[in-house]
Amino acid sequence: MQQNRSRSGRQSFKRYVTIYSVIAAIGGFLFGYDTAVISGAIGFLKTRFDMDSGLLGWTVSSLIVGAAIGAALSGSSSDRFGRKRTLLAAAALFTVGSIGSAVPDSVAGLVAARMIGGLGVGMASTLTPLYIAEIAPARHRGRLVSYYQFAVVTGIFVTFFINAAIAGIGDDRWDVEYAWRWMFGFGVVPGVLYFALLLALPESPRWLMKQKREVDALEVLEKMNGKEAAKEELHEMLRLKDEDVGSIRELFGRSLRLPLIVGVLLAVFQQMIGINAIMYYAPEIFKQTGAGTNAALVQTVLVGVVNFAFTLVALWLIDRVGRRSLLLIGACLMTVSLIVVGICFRAESVPVYVVLFFILLYVAAFAVSFGPVVWVMIAEIFPTRIRGRATAIASLCLWAADFAVSQTFPMLVDSIGTASTFWMFGAIAAAAIVFCAKVVPETKGKSLEQIEREWSSR
Repeated sequence: MQQNRSRSGRQSFKRYVTIYSVIAAIGGFLFGYDTAVISGAIGFLKTRFDMDSGLLGWTVSSLIVGAAIGAALSGSSSDRFGRKRTLLAAAALFTVGSIGSAVPDSVAGLVAARMIGGLGVGMASTLTPLYIAEIAPARHRGRLVSYYQFAVVTGIFVTFFINAAIAGIGDDRWDVEYAWRWMFGFGVVPGVLYFALLLALPESPRWLMKQKREVDALEVLEKMNGKEAAKEELHEMLRLKDEDVGSIRELFGRSLRLPLIVGVLLAVFQQMIGINAIMYYAPEIFKQTGAGTNAALVQTVLVGVVNFAFTLVALWLIDRVGRRSLLLIGACLMTVSLIVVGICFRAESVPVYVVLFFILLYVAAFAVSFGPVVWVMIAEIFPTRIRGRATAIASLCLWAADFAVSQTFPMLVDSIGTASTFWMFGAIAAAAIVFCAKVVPETKGKSLEQIEREWSSR
């Protein structure tokens, strides 16, 4: 009977941490929504505002500029005001940006609104994995933090269908004038829902410890892990408490240089291998193979389905196979896929289904590797005293790389061609293989404090 009570208690603790992780991870849905909504609206915007490739790229990437700023601000704001309050601010900014994106009659107004929404997306992208990592038990941390990436792909998946449904309401003229407004405006729904659910979240126990609120931290830990595990975890945190608050200068010092390099380069690789070129411009890419508008939208939905399905696979694998192994497998498959897609576009007659197959293979490989694993590792490799600021720097670099890809992709296609653009992404994926094999450590099954001690000993 006592064993049954113990098992029931563990299930209760697991339920709490899972629920809180799922609520926090909705921030990823906001990221996914804005990633996918622009792919559905972009053709209509191009016609409505008569955009060239440069203006088109800027309209797409303006949200990313806001996201980069939001990521940069999130570290200091979360260290000062707490993880929860900063996430609430992110939800509010996203909602305001969604409303603003639906009403403008000029590119300038649309860009400004997307930048406001981007502030919220960037803050949430930085703090959601960090928050989940700080509440999750070590043995489940990889899967729980991966809920963020699962929420991202769920947002993409759902939004592809929303885009298709809205575009099907009226004729071409209605689409150009109104469809894109409804696509952007629908983002109010997840924004308001996220804000409301965040109110139920407790503050991060590790942030509470930084504020010298040990009793509050222990209360949260007990709710998440049970009394015995909570005491052990609190003891580990107390052992490192003498190093209380880290400075930016310390972050760039010798002792933290290696984790910073790993975090920043993983973030940059995640974007520079071209995933958001596919996500933002998928319909336009498929049209280059000869697909009509409707066929291109159907193929784009397939991208969302594969991304969604293989992220589910990643949730099952990440705490079993490990972070580093998934990164290596994924980078190898992506390199091959990108090279083959480039060869297809270089051919005089583009084999439509071959291109579709290898783009789907590329998306599947990303979904089980660099998609979730990078967010997990950014959230767990930095010491608690500097985690907020360090995660913000890595996220800022991620968004800067995303901006570079989304802004330049249309111009690269126009200048060097689609084939060479995909080969460039393939070369970057090959470089990621070398980096992961030589530098990236395995963090599976280790507490945040264990990871911190291992960096100190290297």
